[in-house]
Amino acid sequence: NAQAASALKIATALDGHAALERTLYPGLPGHPHNALVQRQLGGKGGTVLSLDLKGGKEAAFKCLNAMTIAVISNNLGDAKSIATHPATTTHQRLPDSQKDELGITPGLVRFSVGLEDADDLIADLQQALSAAEN
Repeated sequence: NAQAASALKIATALDGHAALERTLYPGLPGHPHNALVQRQLGGKGGTVLSLDLKGGKEAAFKCLNAMTIAVISNNLGDAKSIATHPATTTHQRLPDSQKDELGITPGLVRFSVGLEDADDLIADLQQALSAAEN
């Protein structure tokens, strides 16, 4: 599907960005479930990726606020790209210890890839990550 192909392209382009602690996407070679994705999904790891920003919640919010294409929401999965901050939305009621166990860090941003052009999304995310570094 086009959204999964875009998600892989975006994750690959952003992986290793200076503003990021890590890029989480099962289609990336370093992901612990990549072999399963290769075997069962033809190398595409779905339409959602997560970006864990080095600057924590402040950097995550700067990044979210700098995005011009994605809609900020606590939902995932639509024809339009959507970004969310799980620690303050979908997982806000969990105790910090449980968030830690699940990898829900203060800097984590989930990005659900829509049908927009992948290169436009990459450019937008790159400028948003740069804004988060400042």
